[in-house]
Amino acid sequence: QVQLAESGGGSVQAGGSLRLSCAATGNIYSAYCMGWFRQSPESEREWVAFIDSAGRTFYQDSVKGRFTISKAGAKNTIDLQMNSLSPEDTAMYYCAAGVLCGLRQTGYNSWGQGTQVTVSS
Repeated sequence: QVQLAESGGGSVQAGGSLRLSCAATGNIYSAYCMGWFRQSPESEREWVAFIDSAGRTFYQDSVKGRFTISKAGAKNTIDLQMNSLSPEDTAMYYCAAGVLCGLRQTGYNSWGQGTQVTVSS
């Protein structure tokens, strides 16, 4: 079993930046990939970005050029640097890990509790 813990959420004004982190502990395999999803009260959970075991990164179109997912210095930790934030980015952000990853939630079998990001105009 893999446990995920997110940190770094908060409130920021439009145009600002936030950095989220996700630390994975437990039975992590080298083949694991990790990603971020988000969900606002008005919408379903949607994929944001993921990084595969080889370090390749993939992004939803709406965040390309603004968000960067990366492996952090600490082992089994990833970051999501979010720049040029807009109110549309307001959501609960969830870290996820799995072997398949991809755009669908079914590609992930471990989830964090989420961290809230609020962007005011």
